[in-house]
Amino acid sequence: MPTLEDEIRRLMADETASLHAAPDLLGRVMRSHRDKRRRVRAAVAAAVAASVVVAAPSVAYLTAGAARPIGEQSTLSAAPEPPAIDDVPPVRTEPPGLGDLGDGREFGHVKVGYLPEGLQWSQRSVNLGDRYSTTYVHAGDDEGSYRVQIHLYEEEAVQEVDDQIQAYRGEDDGEEVTVGGRSGYLVVQNVGEDGMKGTPTLFLRMGDRQWAEITFSPVYAQEFEGADAVSDELKKIGEGLTSTL
Repeated sequence: MPTLEDEIRRLMADETASLHAAPDLLGRVMRSHRDKRRRVRAAVAAAVAASVVVAAPSVAYLTAGAARPIGEQSTLSAAPEPPAIDDVPPVRTEPPGLGDLGDGREFGHVKVGYLPEGLQWSQRSVNLGDRYSTTYVHAGDDEGSYRVQIHLYEEEAVQEVDDQIQAYRGEDDGEEVTVGGRSGYLVVQNVGEDGMKGTPTLFLRMGDRQWAEITFSPVYAQEFEGADAVSDELKKIGEGLTSTL
């Protein structure tokens, strides 16, 4: 029969046993720790993925598509790249000129014998091959302005003049003239409905392959006493032109 001392030992042993850790306690603690680390890694991965989406949409789409199970059709597509914006203004190019014409009395295939008093070469010209021209001004005129312009059409470009004259004839606008034994057409071009006076012009046939177009600026034309005086000056310039073609 157990003694009192033995009974006390048994009771103490039973109480102590109830305080011992469970045999799988360590494993459960380790598993909990691993689960926590997995959750942290998953959160970090999600944050990284979010930053990739913001920084590079196309990379995120490709990554998401690659993560899909094999055989599953992806519904994601790479976003198109926006078109490049060219904010550089086009460079303005001036047409080629005829070079240094000296006093401007000879250019291309023509010599100029007469100009109204006070006119001088403007230092400007345009050379488009079968079309070329130059202008004359008074000293001190604004840059880019002109008083008289002489334009030459050669070879195939003479068809342009024929077409213009035919159009004026069809509208009964202008008149046939003979200047220095050469046929021509006198007309006021570009007459505006807003009161603009238009550009007095003489087309002059210099030869089978060459026509001249002589014009007065509307402002310059106002310096003469009437349309007849302007026409007389245009004819004088025409008479003084000599073809070298």
